[in-house]
Amino acid sequence: MKALLYLSSNQIFFAKFSDYNIINLTHRNSCVLIHNTTIQPSFDRMVFRSSTSLIGLLSLLILLLLRPVSAIRLGLIRRPSPELPLFREAPAFRNGEECGSSPDHVINVAMTLDANYLRGTMAAVLSMLQHSTCPENLSFHFLSTHDDAPELFSRIKSTFPYLNMKIYRFDCNRVRGKISKSIRQALDQPLNYARIYLADTIPEDVKRVIYLDSDLVVVDDIAKLWGVDMEGKVVAAPEYCHANFTLYFTDSFWSDPLLAKTFRGRIPCYFNTGVMVMDVDTWRKEKYTEKVESWMAVQKQQKRIYHLGSLPPFLLVLAGNIKAVDHRWNQHGLGGDNFEGKCRSLHPGPISLLHWSGKGKPWLRLDSRKPCIVDHLWAPYDLYRSSRHFFEE
Repeated sequence: MKALLYLSSNQIFFAKFSDYNIINLTHRNSCVLIHNTTIQPSFDRMVFRSSTSLIGLLSLLILLLLRPVSAIRLGLIRRPSPELPLFREAPAFRNGEECGSSPDHVINVAMTLDANYLRGTMAAVLSMLQHSTCPENLSFHFLSTHDDAPELFSRIKSTFPYLNMKIYRFDCNRVRGKISKSIRQALDQPLNYARIYLADTIPEDVKRVIYLDSDLVVVDDIAKLWGVDMEGKVVAAPEYCHANFTLYFTDSFWSDPLLAKTFRGRIPCYFNTGVMVMDVDTWRKEKYTEKVESWMAVQKQQKRIYHLGSLPPFLLVLAGNIKAVDHRWNQHGLGGDNFEGKCRSLHPGPISLLHWSGKGKPWLRLDSRKPCIVDHLWAPYDLYRSSRHFFEE
């Protein structure tokens, strides 16, 4: 454990970094800075180990404390929010000469900010900036339920000082009473449903946006995905027509003659809602939020027709009616299944985006020293700075 003993012209600071308690003793005319003092804590004592001898240190303290002391104040500096990890500052990324600077050149990216996934979000942002030809044209729209928005904003800005960003508070009341229990607790969180309300949350002058989950990295220029021709569709995403679509809904759904007609007239295919280009202008005008909510109401109030959180209602409304995008833009499933999160290998073919959908997350597996091979592809974008690294710098 590192500690700092600082005696200024009118103060003595003793900082125990493990819990950020600071003892502040007001004193006059003393200034000493002691570096790299190590503290070994115990219940009844503290042992100082330093290049400065113990006797010398105690003598210095006695000498100072014998002088007139105007006051003694014991204070506590608030520990940084344990929910928000610390991150290194990212490099500044600048536009190439060919980049435009008008509003028409802006690329809007929307993501959620969850304390448990913030490390993933930071890695995702870094990956986009690093691989973008025009990084200064990226504009990030973050949705959060966090109570301390200024602290969250400050934490992101300290990591990405030049980032164009806004944070919008997502009101959990929007989904109160509408969420039904799924197969994994993480899928039941209100923020997992924020993408349904994205168009109603961000400014109306934003007409198109790329929505991305936090457990991914982009290894290509995101402008290529932004430039997809939507062909009049409200959503563009990679779709997977070889997946067994019936598995996304319960027997109760398929055995109901009325519900089973839902996909009549279209060829429904699975698509992952963690990577979507969304025409939010059309979404608003054609009230897609209400369409998705209507299926959530069936699930909650009538009968259980699916198990996978916010994905199935999207499929019920949009499957078979989206603009298909090249699979390279969502190499998904790298987090394994929703139960065990076992390791999976990459699918064959070119890759522009790696997505750890599923239970296993790369930062957790790397920290546990039991990473999957694919997790090492995420690691170079990890800006996380543990407290140990922070105080050793």
